[in-house]
Amino acid sequence: MGAVEYCEHYTRKDYEQWEGDWELIYGDAYAMAPSPVFNHQFVSGKILRVLDEALDKCPDCHAVMEMDWDVSEETVVRPDSMVICYEPDERLTKRPEIIFEVISPGTARRDEILKFDLYRSEGVPFYLLVYPDQRKAKLYRLENHEYRKVGDFSDELHRFELGKCAIDFDFSKIWRQ
Repeated sequence: MGAVEYCEHYTRKDYEQWEGDWELIYGDAYAMAPSPVFNHQFVSGKILRVLDEALDKCPDCHAVMEMDWDVSEETVVRPDSMVICYEPDERLTKRPEIIFEVISPGTARRDEILKFDLYRSEGVPFYLLVYPDQRKAKLYRLENHEYRKVGDFSDELHRFELGKCAIDFDFSKIWRQ
């Protein structure tokens, strides 16, 4: 008897029953890495702080950190930091305007390939891959349904034009000195 190819397929209902930290992408389960190392947490916290301060004058947009985004019945992800420009219920169900993923060795390929494609297909206007050890963030902007690289940022200021506001983001403020 030959081997039968078998692949589990999960939904949000399954996801809601799981213990521990998981992401669900296109029906596939992905265990999240153990608690991030200090440098990852430090940079994530700084990103949230810079975003939050930049949004002080924009009552319609909010900075959120490590919150589940229910993309569909088969996809629930938890980006490191996001900007949303709507008032959410208990869970995020609409696409964010900006997503930051702080890259760890264990999640790099998922963030650079799988989530890159997911966020592009869901129409997220700005996606940033942040590399703490290199003190570099790669910024992508959605244009004609494709991500185009805007550039690599370390100490620069970048203005994000959102529908309801603009954010001046100072990359020099997110790194350990």
